[in-house]
Amino acid sequence: MMSIRRYLFRTLALTLTLVTILSVIAAWLISQNELEEILDAQLAITGRGLMSMLPAEPEAEDYERLAQWMDQRKASTRLYAESGAVRSLDQADGQTFHHEERKVGFGLWNDAGKPLLIGPGWHDAKAQMTAPVEQGFRWRSLEASRWRVFALHDDSRGLWLQIGIEREFLSDIIERIALNQLWPMVLLMPLCLLLVLRHIRRGLTPIRRLSEQVEHRDSGDLGEILLDVPDELRGLRGALNDFLKRLKAALEKERRFTADAAHELRTPLAAMKIHLDNAIAGESNALPKARQGVERLQRVVEQLLVLARVDRHSSAAHEQVDLRALLQDLAAELWPLAQARNQIIELVDLPHVFVAGNATEIGIMVRNLMDNALRYSRDNSTVHVTLESASSGPILCILDSGPGIAESHLNRVSERFHRASDSSVTGSGLGLSIVTAMARQQGVSLSLSNRSQGGLCARLAWS
Repeated sequence: MMSIRRYLFRTLALTLTLVTILSVIAAWLISQNELEEILDAQLAITGRGLMSMLPAEPEAEDYERLAQWMDQRKASTRLYAESGAVRSLDQADGQTFHHEERKVGFGLWNDAGKPLLIGPGWHDAKAQMTAPVEQGFRWRSLEASRWRVFALHDDSRGLWLQIGIEREFLSDIIERIALNQLWPMVLLMPLCLLLVLRHIRRGLTPIRRLSEQVEHRDSGDLGEILLDVPDELRGLRGALNDFLKRLKAALEKERRFTADAAHELRTPLAAMKIHLDNAIAGESNALPKARQGVERLQRVVEQLLVLARVDRHSSAAHEQVDLRALLQDLAAELWPLAQARNQIIELVDLPHVFVAGNATEIGIMVRNLMDNALRYSRDNSTVHVTLESASSGPILCILDSGPGIAESHLNRVSERFHRASDSSVTGSGLGLSIVTAMARQQGVSLSLSNRSQGGLCARLAWS
């Protein structure tokens, strides 16, 4: 992905170039329209002024005098006799006060359309400007050139006056206006790009500083980022702080899990070592006790593996699970454990109920609850399992006759390695943690409550 700095610089440079080009085009179009309006006004004023300079009944000498004044150096005015022949003037070369005068044309015609006087630029050996046919402004062509002309008619004198400016003159002015606007922009473009680049770098400085704050941190420095940032980065800073807070909690949880797991594994290992030493010394009942330690260690390891899988992976694909069949299979699986203590697992009027979920994970979740109920119940007792199909969803309850849980510990028993019941019962304190994690993944509500007649009720509710 392109860097933000390069993207902003390229985008702003292209935008600045585009704005410059559009400004020149706009200046060209606006200047063309406005200049045409101004020149039209000048043509009209000049034409009326020239017409007013002629007497009421112009004579040949009046036209000659006007022709002399209109003569330019190396470009004379053409004067016509009444017969239409060109009259020659005995005069010195005219004087040109400005080189652009050659782009201004002027002429007089009578009502019959015969020329009386045609100024420089409107006649040559090949062609000359023709008489106007109506008053006003228009564009006219003379050979390869275009002229903006103004025509005026005087009824009392029977004269047509036409004055015009060559289009090239108009185009030259427009080009100069556009170029005069373009060159300063072109010359200032490098400076503008340097300023843009500088401001981009300055604007991205808070992002760089925020990145350095995160880059230089390790697992031992997960405190809140207090760097002052612009408004646009406050959301990112808040998200990073939330992430660091969750990461810190996760790492702390893992550290606590590792420490508790090490402690939980160390205890059975130490007991096994003692029992094995006693067996070596000749104690007859030491080996059965060592075997019990191995079984406890095996159970802890199995539950740790299950808990690791729950923590690291999302729930598997859902399917339709028959809770009645699942409970019957689990009861058969746990029957040897119950029989060893003369306990009974009673499945009370189980209806056929199907739920959407993963059969393996639901099985692990329910098996842990039934296993806990058997372990904490007294010998010769009964564990009741009920299942009902409520309007809100299926409800599964597992009721034991054990010591229950102190009210002060009910909210903590789902914590890992926390055991709040009779310490004479072997266990790792992981069973309810596994049930809680899997219930969350399966979208099942888990609640624990003490029974009034003694024992604990574990309730699973699907919605």
